[in-house]
Amino acid sequence: MVKVLSVGGSIVVPDAPDTAFLKAFSQMVREWLAVDETRKLILVVGGGSPARVYQNAYKTITGEVAYNNNEADWIGIMATRLNAQLLRATFADICPQEVVTNPTTVTEFTGRILVAAGWKPGFSTDTDAIYLAEQFGAKTVVNLSNIEKVYTDDPRKNPDAKPLDSISWADFRKMVGDEWVPGKNCPFDPIASKKASENSISVICAGGKDIKNIRTILDDGDFFGTKIG
Repeated sequence: MVKVLSVGGSIVVPDAPDTAFLKAFSQMVREWLAVDETRKLILVVGGGSPARVYQNAYKTITGEVAYNNNEADWIGIMATRLNAQLLRATFADICPQEVVTNPTTVTEFTGRILVAAGWKPGFSTDTDAIYLAEQFGAKTVVNLSNIEKVYTDDPRKNPDAKPLDSISWADFRKMVGDEWVPGKNCPFDPIASKKASENSISVICAGGKDIKNIRTILDDGDFFGTKIG
């Protein structure tokens, strides 16, 4: 049984690596895996603070006119790979494979954990997570970020925005659109949303710091978050 977690970089590295979280997360994951030897977990990691810092530096250096989305994406991708290497090292004893940087070429899953990072410009690691879910037969991707639920609108801008327990892909895609921009802040990448919708893969959006809730999601229990699908 394979499950996929898309772990937002802001959860792993909000400013600096959150070692307290990573210790607690590692312990929870190991306990969950120990229950059943057939359990496996794919962790796809975002860029977090390093991506934002370096992308902002690039924009400052080049200015708006010379700024290139493709170059900014590559900067973000490199940040995801640094974060993923940290996570893989954390699980080195049960993650024998190297960090995955191209989700379309992975055919084997030899350990208990598989860690993946950014692939190429044009989308975020959310899309990589959907590719891997499709490859290994997972029908749900759990998206962990600093957004605990999907809202009807941006709650920071609209005080009347309401949290949702569930939403269809059609309605969600109307909210996020179809275009990816490096650093775009939305519950789930528009490109990933389109691919998930086409492949009948559901997504659970939940807060990444709530270890107990993450365990509940892995156990298929009643969780706090939003199911898209």
